[in-house]
Amino acid sequence: MIRVGIVGLGYWGPNLVRCFSDIEGAKVTAVCDQSRDNLCRITDHFRGVTPFESFQEMLDRDVIDAVVIATPTATHFQLASDALKHGLHVFVEKPLAKTSEECRKLIDLAEQHHRTLFVGHVFLHSAPVMKLREIIASGELGNINYISSRRLNLGPVRTDVSALYDLAPHDISMMLYLLDQQPETVTCSGFDRLNPGIHDVCNVSMKFAGNRMGMIHVSWLDPRKERVLTVVGDKKMAIYDDLEQEKIKIFDKGIDAPPPASGDFADFQMSYRYGGSYSPFVQEREPLKAECADFIRCIVDDDVPLTDGVNGLQVVEVLEAAHHSLHQGGQPVDLVAARSIATS
Repeated sequence: MIRVGIVGLGYWGPNLVRCFSDIEGAKVTAVCDQSRDNLCRITDHFRGVTPFESFQEMLDRDVIDAVVIATPTATHFQLASDALKHGLHVFVEKPLAKTSEECRKLIDLAEQHHRTLFVGHVFLHSAPVMKLREIIASGELGNINYISSRRLNLGPVRTDVSALYDLAPHDISMMLYLLDQQPETVTCSGFDRLNPGIHDVCNVSMKFAGNRMGMIHVSWLDPRKERVLTVVGDKKMAIYDDLEQEKIKIFDKGIDAPPPASGDFADFQMSYRYGGSYSPFVQEREPLKAECADFIRCIVDDDVPLTDGVNGLQVVEVLEAAHHSLHQGGQPVDLVAARSIATS
């Protein structure tokens, strides 16, 4: 039985308590938060859970084998470091840390102490995204030209991190997973209307090898909630809409380029293909519960998680590059060069 402690009981923490409480082989034995009201709300519903206002006190007591960190991004590195040094397995909500340097230090600590380091990229555990990766790998869509996404809503507005760090990690993680590539360059633009220095709207563009693109639009100032990801291949196209009942739709649509030059002008006209569409069957499951179960499985089996520290680092590298581009007027950031410097 893996004894689990949850740190941070704000918006997401209670959902993690619920999911870990339902997983076979896991038991939530402790929760930690600076708010007594938050602690009481959890202990009233989950009997036998020990509340702590001090993270250090929870670490010093022999009540947990693993810790789940659902606190503001700026605190992730220190909390995860302390937990790993105490010999605990660590689950960190996205993003893993604020900088790639912090991510590398956490990866090294996890290796030194032989502990599982797991990152909460929840959409990589969702059935529709896994199905979409399967469809792409099958070649049904052909060669992928680009992936675009929109993650929009009116709020909730954050004051600790920008929309880039709050919303974009989901879409970055999905694009890296679906393309099985890391971008070569990253650009980002946006504006900070509500709080100076904290961008409410961001547009991220990633350039991949093979002339592929990834484009992300995130905002908490939009009138309509959207959670849409579009994959455009040279044979077919796919749309993943997380708010629809049928999550994935495949479209037999495209534009075929003309054949090599010939003397007839008609040969140079583009050919537009308007075929049908269908929704593949997806065996739905709750992504968060699947993610929590995978964390426990990786601890028990001593297995490397899909969303391990390296996966977390790859996402933060893109976020970090986008952040630099955003504050340099949208100038492209060369990730290949940045990685070479970091690993030299």
